[in-house]
Amino acid sequence: MTEEVAQNETPQQVPDCHAIILAGGSGTRLWPLSRNLLPKQLMALDGEQTLLQRTVERVASIFPVENIWIVTNEDHVFEVRKQASSVSAGLEAQVLAEPLGRNTLPAIMLALEKVLDRDEGACAAVFPSDHLISDNDAWADAVDTARGLAEEGRFVTFGVKADKPETGYGYITVGKEIGPNAFKVEGFVEKPDLETAERFVADGSHLWNSGMFLFGCRQFLKAVAQYQPELWNWWLDREVMPLVQGYGKLPDVSVDYGIVEHIDNIAVVSSEFGWDDLGSWEAMYRLGDKDEHGNVVQGDVLAMDCENSLLISKGGKLAVVGLRDMIMVQTRDATLACPLPQVQRVKELVDSLRKEGSQLVESHPMVFRPWGSYIVLEEGHNYKIKRLVVNPGANLSSQMHHHRSEHWVVIKGTARVEIDNEPRLLVENQTADIPKASQHRLANPGKVPLEIIEIQSGPYLEEDDIVRFDDVYGRVKKSGSV
Repeated sequence: MTEEVAQNETPQQVPDCHAIILAGGSGTRLWPLSRNLLPKQLMALDGEQTLLQRTVERVASIFPVENIWIVTNEDHVFEVRKQASSVSAGLEAQVLAEPLGRNTLPAIMLALEKVLDRDEGACAAVFPSDHLISDNDAWADAVDTARGLAEEGRFVTFGVKADKPETGYGYITVGKEIGPNAFKVEGFVEKPDLETAERFVADGSHLWNSGMFLFGCRQFLKAVAQYQPELWNWWLDREVMPLVQGYGKLPDVSVDYGIVEHIDNIAVVSSEFGWDDLGSWEAMYRLGDKDEHGNVVQGDVLAMDCENSLLISKGGKLAVVGLRDMIMVQTRDATLACPLPQVQRVKELVDSLRKEGSQLVESHPMVFRPWGSYIVLEEGHNYKIKRLVVNPGANLSSQMHHHRSEHWVVIKGTARVEIDNEPRLLVENQTADIPKASQHRLANPGKVPLEIIEIQSGPYLEEDDIVRFDDVYGRVKKSGSV
């Protein structure tokens, strides 16, 4: 680095280090707001920026944009690109999509291939996309400290002072001091019971594990070769086979279990940067703005004689009476009622719904697509009614359905409709019929959102009854999801 460049940089920039943002989680403990197709990192839980946007903004404040990589999955990739580019132009090209979820270690390696293409001697920092950090300056200082430790050959994690006995977090056992706010790591403890967590807070020898890391890339890959030979062989094959191939056969392993808990030369940077992983409704209550009765209220809620409760409505009026230390979360299609002390059991509830095959785990009635969104208004035997919103200039794929016919009604904007190679324009209150097995396409040529009521009829109405012929979003080889 030249002296001239150094003088033009802010003190906390890290131009020789890359940032990997992990944005593929599902956030089941915040159900029914967070679901597989709209996890918590893609939601604006406080009505402003999403957690992903906050993370991108924070990371982009100290990392050059060209050194930031975001790893998500194919279900979320278009929404992640849109949100990332809204914060920092150009980032959409650096969003990587896993073919399917294989936990954090394979996701990190997917990004490391891009990092090493740029700089074989680089270091890399890993940040979850769904955590809340309130003191960005303290966080930036911690990253700078961690980079210095990584340059000494250490693998670095970030610890947060445990100020209460939290059983939903992992803990780091702190060893001897090796520098300012830096310590040797003696071990890790995964989500202790309450008695153990109380002891950790009292003795001060344990920090919360924030799930953030910083390391030299060569050092990291050496550990992969030593402790994860299957992943290492997959990595070596990348010269003849892209990393995304064979991804589904990889072990589902986190970076914590796969690497971090095996290596010895690991340090922790202790910092108080206002961290919370927003992993439960208790965290949402604790961090929320409370009224004079200790309630956190969002949405259309009528509360009478309630205290110390979290009350959220995202669909319809929520009317509650006499609640104490409770969570009530209502969406258009589901309601959660849970005592605050039992919020960790929401994950059990979601597991039960998943075993039942419930779609309530997968998506909201509002489903986001790269071209816009749709919501199911009503469905029954052999019919389904949707409202589609198509963004200005956007196109759906050219497609056909084997088992259903469709009827479209334009309620706002202008639609360009093509049915069996015959194009036409439709305006408000005009309609189009799409017979079964007809090739068709819908586009919005206008400058305002296009709204369509779609009535589907037929014996099979699921999203996988789609054959694509052309798609601007590269989904021709995939079935399902318009």
